[in-house]
Amino acid sequence: MNKNKKRFDNFSKDYKNIKEYKVQKECELLEFLLATLKGQSRNSIKGLLSHRLVSVDGAPISQFNFKLYKNDTVIISKTPIRKRKQIKLPIIYEDEEIIVIDKPSGLLTIPSDKEKGKTVYRLLTDYVQQKDKQNRIFIVHRIDEDTSGVLLVAKNEKIREAWQNNWNDLVIDRGYYAIVDGNMKEKEGTRKSYLKSNSLNLMYSSKDKVHGQLAITHYKVIKENDKYSLLEVHIDSGRKNQIRVHLGDLGHHVIGDDKYGNPTNPLKRLGLHAYTLVLKHPFTMKTMTFKSPLPKEFNKILIN
Repeated sequence: MNKNKKRFDNFSKDYKNIKEYKVQKECELLEFLLATLKGQSRNSIKGLLSHRLVSVDGAPISQFNFKLYKNDTVIISKTPIRKRKQIKLPIIYEDEEIIVIDKPSGLLTIPSDKEKGKTVYRLLTDYVQQKDKQNRIFIVHRIDEDTSGVLLVAKNEKIREAWQNNWNDLVIDRGYYAIVDGNMKEKEGTRKSYLKSNSLNLMYSSKDKVHGQLAITHYKVIKENDKYSLLEVHIDSGRKNQIRVHLGDLGHHVIGDDKYGNPTNPLKRLGLHAYTLVLKHPFTMKTMTFKSPLPKEFNKILIN
């Protein structure tokens, strides 16, 4: 197990025997709980909050007047959600509207069915609430759990919604570094297919334009040795596991990707890193560029 996974392992133990409730409209937390937990008194619900039994998208909340937004998930646990020693995520950029981090490999962006607490959302909520308990963050886009690199989150719902509603028009470039097994015959190229999900929730390429999602991936070999190749990858679409599927289609799986292939795993993690995000601000239309350097461990295995 790599050190990033060890670092976040304890986050999974607080969300046993939980109930989840989806928020349908903007409201305060106490108002939502009173309407949802029929028969519970105001004092008993405040008790749930004070005993750290309530979280929003995996981040524990004790403020009864905490603002909820549509599609938030309120989680009620039967055991108190423990306070954590603050873990600092590497911050690339921060202002009054956004935070951009260099996400470690092994960390989810948002809660999943199996994991509620070990997420960027939880850690950054803890971070912004050090200044004000009413502060919160809003996820704008995601990168896979085992992928590291540039991830942008918003500090208010208005800018999150503006980006998400116009994402394809506002994103100029999403660039990745990928290390694959072997040497590629074609050192530069483009893979285009329609991605579909199978019964195991794994993505695969098809020619089905009706039911598949168009995915376009551009790649270029920038360094190689006798075992591995380092690629610079740019995507025209942000489909689930797009890069992993497309490089696998070409016969060169991303190292460490036991989900879609059986490549070697010298890094003890997935060999995929989101190194740049270039996009326009949804209101000012100013171009914003964020970068993360090539991880040192990527470079080490490419030294002959």
